[in-house]
Amino acid sequence: MENVNEYAYLLNKLEAAGFEAYIVGGCVRDSLLGRPINDFDITTNALPEQIMTVFEELKVAPTGLKHGTVTVIYNDIPYEVTTFRIDGSYSDSRRPDSVSFTSSLEEDLARRDFTVNAMAMDVRGALHDPFGGRGDLSAHIIRCVGDPEKRFREDALRILRAVRFAATLGFDIDERTSAAARELRGLLDIISRERCRDELVRMVMGENFAETALKYRDIIAQVIPEFCACFDFEQRSCYHKFNVYEHIVRAVQAAPQDTTVRTAMLFHDICKPQMFTLDENGVGHFKGHAEVSARAAENIMRRLRWDNDTVSDVCTIIERHSDKIVSEKQIKRMISKMGEENFFRLLEAKKADNCAKNEFVLEENKWFDECAELGRHFIEENACLKLRDLAVNGNDIISLGAQGRQVGECLRTLLDLVIDGELPNEREALLSRAREVLR
Repeated sequence: MENVNEYAYLLNKLEAAGFEAYIVGGCVRDSLLGRPINDFDITTNALPEQIMTVFEELKVAPTGLKHGTVTVIYNDIPYEVTTFRIDGSYSDSRRPDSVSFTSSLEEDLARRDFTVNAMAMDVRGALHDPFGGRGDLSAHIIRCVGDPEKRFREDALRILRAVRFAATLGFDIDERTSAAARELRGLLDIISRERCRDELVRMVMGENFAETALKYRDIIAQVIPEFCACFDFEQRSCYHKFNVYEHIVRAVQAAPQDTTVRTAMLFHDICKPQMFTLDENGVGHFKGHAEVSARAAENIMRRLRWDNDTVSDVCTIIERHSDKIVSEKQIKRMISKMGEENFFRLLEAKKADNCAKNEFVLEENKWFDECAELGRHFIEENACLKLRDLAVNGNDIISLGAQGRQVGECLRTLLDLVIDGELPNEREALLSRAREVLR
């Protein structure tokens, strides 16, 4: 195993003390798939106190003694080392009420969610795979270990995790596992909103998100019921070849690997159905849907406890995603109001939106690439695009007699005039106009 050398010292140390030791779970799965490894977990038959003794010369933190987990710091990297265990009942569909330690690796692997996560590997690279995880990797299948209904009742988040793994790995969910996930999806209502949000974020970033989201839309809608109105809603427009929901998920798929852009695309048209009108020619229109979708996105994201900065950035992009960009002056204004990063994110969002429409619309993406070039040019030449770029500041405006909100409003007016080319960014010219504004 390619990455085993990174923690071979820990495995060897446990073995030298007479214990079994393995890397386990996602790191084994991702190594076999040749994917980057983000989490490194070790399992052993050593009890927590024995683990702490084996690594007494290192920094050790008893981070989860109740569940048999000790964190060992080696070369400034934390490694979770967990004793083989058997989980008790799950009364809250999240965590086991109790755990008991076992000397059997197979019993430990049997409590895990999916076969592809129920593999262990020792320091010599020998794979322990009692539930056929490697075969399911080869077949591109997500399958629960044992009875899927039992696995999902233990921790209902596993329902979303199954869909997330399908989206990120490009796998199918096995028939029994899929049926149980659909049947028990209502259990997601008792899972914390933060945990559901984290799975959704990973899912949205998946390379196979669109097909997975189409196939398991009922599970996604269990967490975001606002999507139900979008299902099978035909747009009745020459610009569109997909219904609203399919357009949304294909726009997500077309977006770059930027969490903010992809999240914006997930919600960008979520209120289209409620804004739908038909004209006298039978053509569908959705006037005002961007603003309404932005408000709905904010409500959804706050319900799922996204952080404030991400909510603000995502909603800004959604609110502006239908705006026309027709001039250099407008580009400057957008950079000024949105900020550089969100301006470029908006252009990527508009391109992704077009990629999920009829092919003739894609011609517009050339213009958005030109807008990006123009935006970079304005930034590189230090064009006056922000209040701090002005040759005057708040103190200058206060010295003219402005108070309170007047100061900011005056500066904003001056900035708009400079951006529009109606006023040079020169101190005397700005002060002269400021005096006129404040009369």
